Amino acid sequence: MIKEGYIIGERYEVISRIGSGGMADVYKAKDLKLNRLVAVKVLKQEFRADKKFVSKFRSEAQAAAGLSHPNIVNVFDVGNDDDLYFIVMELVEGITLKDYITKKGKLSVKEATSIAIQVSLGLEAAHARNIVHRDIKPQNIIISTDGKVKLSDFGIARVASSNTISSNAMGSVHYSSPEQVRGGYSDAKSDIYSLGITLYEMVTGRVPFDGETTVAIAIKHLQEEMVPPSQYTPDLPRSLEQIILKCTQKSVDRRYYNISEVIEDLKHSLMDPNGNFVKLAPLSSHARTVMISEEDMDAIRSGRTTPSQDERDRAERERRRREEERRARYEEEDDDEDEDEYDDDEDDDSEDDDDSGISSKLEKALMIGGFVIGAIVVCILIYLIGQAAGFFSFGGDDKKDDTKIEANADDDDTAGEKVQVPSLVNMTIEEAQEEAQKYGLTLKQSATAASDTVAAGSIISTDPAAGTEVEKNSTVQYVLSTGAASAAATEIPDVMGDDWDTAYSKLVGAGFTVKAEDETDGTVVGMNPAGGTQAVPGTQVTLTMSGSGAETETIPNLIGQTQEDAAASLERLGFTNIEFSEGYDESYNIGDVIAISPARGTEVSLTATITLTINTEDAEEEPEATPTPTATPAPDAGSTTNTGSGSWKCTQPLGQPDDYTGGPVKLELVQTVDGKSQTTTIFEGQTIDSFPYKLNVTGADGVSEGTIIFSEMQDDGTYRPIAQYTAEFKQAE
Repeated sequence: MIKEGYIIGERYEVISRIGSGGMADVYKAKDLKLNRLVAVKVLKQEFRADKKFVSKFRSEAQAAAGLSHPNIVNVFDVGNDDDLYFIVMELVEGITLKDYITKKGKLSVKEATSIAIQVSLGLEAAHARNIVHRDIKPQNIIISTDGKVKLSDFGIARVASSNTISSNAMGSVHYSSPEQVRGGYSDAKSDIYSLGITLYEMVTGRVPFDGETTVAIAIKHLQEEMVPPSQYTPDLPRSLEQIILKCTQKSVDRRYYNISEVIEDLKHSLMDPNGNFVKLAPLSSHARTVMISEEDMDAIRSGRTTPSQDERDRAERERRRREEERRARYEEEDDDEDEDEYDDDEDDDSEDDDDSGISSKLEKALMIGGFVIGAIVVCILIYLIGQAAGFFSFGGDDKKDDTKIEANADDDDTAGEKVQVPSLVNMTIEEAQEEAQKYGLTLKQSATAASDTVAAGSIISTDPAAGTEVEKNSTVQYVLSTGAASAAATEIPDVMGDDWDTAYSKLVGAGFTVKAEDETDGTVVGMNPAGGTQAVPGTQVTLTMSGSGAETETIPNLIGQTQEDAAASLERLGFTNIEFSEGYDESYNIGDVIAISPARGTEVSLTATITLTINTEDAEEEPEATPTPTATPAPDAGSTTNTGSGSWKCTQPLGQPDDYTGGPVKLELVQTVDGKSQTTTIFEGQTIDSFPYKLNVTGADGVSEGTIIFSEMQDDGTYRPIAQYTAEFKQAE
């Protein structure tokens, strides 16, 4: 993570970090030469040594730098500063379409149509330069504060050519086209499919295909038909629904020919919402015999593989004229009862030969043959595609694929079969899983709780309860016992800044139950009870997530301010729960703030508790009474961090943790004093240049051991523990 004030490329001064993607971090910066704010995308540290990622990062820059359009985020500069590879882009102040949909639930028809038109205009400019975005999704669409819609992140864009074959489906699988998830050819029509999925989400508030794994979602894109959006939005105009369905056809040939046609129909839908002007090609049209006109042959001979609109219209008119003439001749043949019927037929056949070069009877035979051949070709294509996707396997080498197919077959065979949930109470997880498998059920832990009757590690209850009839292959959730409710209290892990999955794992692993205040999107911005407090295992911890719609603010830098000024600054931002603790640091004046929790730069809920540590003389005299962490400079080899009277010390060396990447470090000492856990910060926010690092730490009087927690600062400003050491303290002579 790049610190504030750092200057990239001797020109761009970093102000703050505003986002992060799979490959890069995005910073708000100031262009010192042009005196303007810009966004700087910097390749993440773990990818800088990887030539493949560096090449991909540069490809993004090359693809995007050539585009200039009001609906595309402009690229200003590309470069590298030592080992920092960066792209300088237009700074767009606003919100992503994904966040906008999350806040509103679903968008109005006019709003969704307007956004889709603006995105399509940006795509039209990209496609005109043979650039395929390949990752159209709401997360890559930004709505600026003035209402302008801009398409960003050409991170996996690639110049379209005849050999544009994707090695894997890199885009987000919820919005990827069937040809992308299949690993095949992708072109501008793949972007049209993803745009259709995005438009579907705008008007319904949900994606059409979802699942527990990316593979499951990908298979749905290939095999399942989507639920019509009007089922979730009954008042959706017919024309807009038809546009969505045409964009998201699984067959590339049945989608819009190009993005310009999409724009035309979207504009038309605003004027005629319930019109029937969107034409979906019938499935049968793909097997129909089509006569090639002379104009088409001339185009083929001249090398024009993409006919113009006028040429396609002319070909369609010619085809209709021939069909009308042929129908008229058939009617004349049915009405003709002359004795020389055979001769007349022969004459008619001659006329047909003159007109189209083939007799009507032979044409009928060829048409039937065309149907048969078309059906055979389709079957062969289905087999080849299925085999490439792993749906068909007949050899012993693909045992995993065979297992998947057999499992799917079992699912089909047992669909609708009912079983009763067995009694799993008081069983260990291993015993319960073995029992559940006998009934074709799977288990999933939903929570933990204290119990005076069920031993720790055993199941307290299940949902559905024992005896309930469910379908075979269903999932049964269970509550795991953490032991007696009278068990000793333990410290609640601090999960501020973590995503839901990480926070859930930490808290459940520590024996606590977890509840989300609203949604589980985003990162943790509030905890109740707060992290670091003592609680009995089984206590419920309620988390507030940044994606839940809760009002949040970023903790400012208040170190060095007076207690009154710091509190006033927090109140102006809207924070309502401000607490104070005492500490001592000779570097600051008495009464100044020397530490803040959560750390500065952390985005938290306005209802979260903010703790300010105030520099106090009393804390200097009795430091053991102030276990609240304080931010102090990293100690030199001979410095001492006091937690007692100074007679019990630890001077052992610390080896380098395997996961340490060289970032800012927080060292904490945890000791049990008078039966209570006491945590003291040794130092915070400094880097360690060389290992082994020799400690010189004073512990609590009479306590001979403790634990050193080694934490490294993450991109979001929070610290993640990556190692711990057992520290031995000896009484100084």
